[in-house]
Amino acid sequence: MRKTRYEFSGLIRKTAAQLLLCFAVALVLPRQVAADQPAATIAVGYLGEKMAAAAPEPYLDAPPADEGIDGASQAIADDDTTGRFVGQHFELQDGRTAANGDLRQAFRAMVASGLRLILVDLPAAGLLAVADLPEAKNATLFNLRATDDSLRGADCRANILHTAPSRAMLADALVQYLIVKQWPNVFLVVGPTAADRAYAEAIKRSIAKFRGHLVAEKAWTYQPGAKRSDSGHYSEAAQAADFTQGVHYDILIVADEDDEFGDYLNYATAEPRPVAGTQGLVPSAWSRPHQEWGATQLQNRFLKRFGRWMTSRDYAAWLAVRAVGEAATRTGSTDPQKISAYLRSDQFELPGYKGEPLSFRSWDGQMRQAILLSDSRALVSVSPQPGFLHPTTGLDTLGFDRPESQCHARSPSAN
Repeated sequence: MRKTRYEFSGLIRKTAAQLLLCFAVALVLPRQVAADQPAATIAVGYLGEKMAAAAPEPYLDAPPADEGIDGASQAIADDDTTGRFVGQHFELQDGRTAANGDLRQAFRAMVASGLRLILVDLPAAGLLAVADLPEAKNATLFNLRATDDSLRGADCRANILHTAPSRAMLADALVQYLIVKQWPNVFLVVGPTAADRAYAEAIKRSIAKFRGHLVAEKAWTYQPGAKRSDSGHYSEAAQAADFTQGVHYDILIVADEDDEFGDYLNYATAEPRPVAGTQGLVPSAWSRPHQEWGATQLQNRFLKRFGRWMTSRDYAAWLAVRAVGEAATRTGSTDPQKISAYLRSDQFELPGYKGEPLSFRSWDGQMRQAILLSDSRALVSVSPQPGFLHPTTGLDTLGFDRPESQCHARSPSAN
């Protein structure tokens, strides 16, 4: 028995050594392949305008000079971390123009250089102007900024994928939380711009969708004369109290996408009620307080690299470039058409530091993703909320689901 036990023990040690050797070879071989062969390059373009961002009101932090493209640059570094093991290298080509530059010509130059995967950091009108160019027919554009629901509906384009969430997704995420909290009665305050009105329409749609109650809707028209004077805050507080007098509600939702007045409603309403929407408790794709599901790793990498916090626009750009990297790795290809086809397939999933894998909806090109609910200091919740069920994924309770979609554009693979 003693001899048999020793022989058996030796066999175990020999097998373990062989397994360790195989594991070591598996780790070293991709490095050796990458060293012996030149890396295949996947280039991603970035189209936008270099222009100073408007300072928020009240002025707290200087707007980032390179918001968006910094997120793309971080993703390139993250893609290369994986790419070097499979012989792939990623490059970002900055095609931004000066303010009011010729964006169409800049896009044509990018396509002429061979780029077919292009991030577009423009409002809706600029995005559509580029997407409708003949040169864009065989390109895949990633929408980083425009939240317009129409871009996912009647004005959708087959060559656009959206990593920025839609207003409908943001509104649904917020209203789901209100229903869970049993705060269904909403007082809606709407700013003067077309964007404010679009945000308000998304909120009203969500209130109806989840059976909340819109108790009042009022337009904010107050224009204070001297916000920075010694008594400026008194006039703001007095106006907010008068404006909200006589309305009984659970929560005030403000639609102020340009940050002109929404912050002044906090702690100034006639009744002690929370403020949410574009200010207060804000639904967003990314936020500074987010640290769950490993998000601290991305937050720290970005902060160390750029000396500031990642914004939602940075995150949308990061998602787009990481999606390209994931598709290139999974397909083992640098062909933009194969990468684009994989992005739109049922096989594509992308970890996004938000608890559930992200993917693109086949009917409108929107990236399905969880939405964070936070203020400037704390992550309050994450939607979709528990209890909001869907036959496929809870993420499709946010925004326009397939039966609701008015997008009739065919995908490039169907052409």
